[in-house]
Order: sequence, then C-alpha cells, then structure tokens
Amino acid sequence: MFTIPDELVELGQKRIKGYDVQGFVRSHGSISPKLLLIGEAPGENEIETGIPFIGRAGDELMKSLKSIGFSRDDVYMTSPVRSRPYKWGTKKERDGTIVKRTYNRAPKPAEILAHAPLLDYEIQHLQPQLIVTLGTIGLQRLLGKKAKVTELHGQKLIQPIQYLNKLEDKQFSLTSKTYMIVPTFHPASVFYRPSLREQVEEDWQKIGQYLKELTV
Repeated sequence: MFTIPDELVELGQKRIKGYDVQGFVRSHGSISPKLLLIGEAPGENEIETGIPFIGRAGDELMKSLKSIGFSRDDVYMTSPVRSRPYKWGTKKERDGTIVKRTYNRAPKPAEILAHAPLLDYEIQHLQPQLIVTLGTIGLQRLLGKKAKVTELHGQKLIQPIQYLNKLEDKQFSLTSKTYMIVPTFHPASVFYRPSLREQVEEDWQKIGQYLKELTV
C-alpha cells in the first residue's frame, strides 16, 4: 500500500489554511498501479470516512473498473485537492424548518495550487503506466485550462503534464517526461446527464484496451 508521507500531509494542510475547506483525505492505493485515477476533491462522504470515491459516484466508478477487470485494490485513487471544498446554503426540513448547511463545490485554482505538491509527489513516485482523469478538474490540473473533457474523452494522450516546480510558484511548469493520459467524465456526471452514460462506458472499454496493449 502506498500513501503520502506525514510531512506532505502537514504541508498540504498548512498551504490550504484559510480557504473554505474541511478535513483531509490521505489518498492511498496500490504501490505499483497500472492505473492512476485523478478526480476532483473529497466530498462530504469521503471526509467522514477518509476513503476516496465512495457513495453513489464511488459505486459508479467501481462498476467502470469492474467492466475492465479491475477493482479498488488494483488502482491508486487521488485528486488535485485533498480537503473538502464547501459552500454554505440552506435546506428545508420535513417540518418546514430552514437550516443552514454546507454543500460540496468545485475546488478553486488557488486551492488546487496549494495541494499541488501532494499530487506531484504521487505521480513522481508511483510512475503509473496510465493516468485516467475523471472530470474537468483533474484533466486541467495535468494539461492546463484549455483542455476540455468533452473534446478529449476516451483519447490516449502522450505528453508532458503540469507540476509545481517551486513551492512559491503561482503557476505550473511542464515536466520533461511524458505521460500517458486518458480523460473521461467524472462518475457523478451520469446522475446529472444520463445521456453521458454510453460515452462513459465506451471510454472505459477504450481504457481497458489501452491497458491490454501496455502488457503485450
């Protein structure tokens, strides 16, 4: 089992202090994964359990992995931000009472930059054969703001990726090494746009084929 060191956890917590985030999920998984999955950020369920990708979205992801003969234990799951980004909102209870509560939100660029050293460490030390980005946040963290999952999903891309060269840097640099990346939609996307399910399933079949080609 591979996990990030304590000093990196402390650094991540220090760098993201002051933002509207909650908790910390220490990503973990196979020490020599063929597949590195990069999502967005932990949600409420992940913060409560400390486990990446659980709940409804996690169930969808497990189905996708199973479709290519993989399980949670075979891969490494992580995200650009390890604390839960939240926003305040209201909820109406059954008795009509209006209560304030927090809701999940997408991480901000500054929050992604704050936790960049953590993801950089994982990629550098795991050396995955294939990286799959799940949704826009993970894709743009590696390839830049111009990358769009709607245009690139299912494609095998071999190119440098973004990393934070120095802790004080405010923008990313590009690695000298190239990586194999396949973007696809976030597993939760099928809940909001059921029409994407067929594309997601096709992407995962392509991912399975790419992995087979790597072992030939």
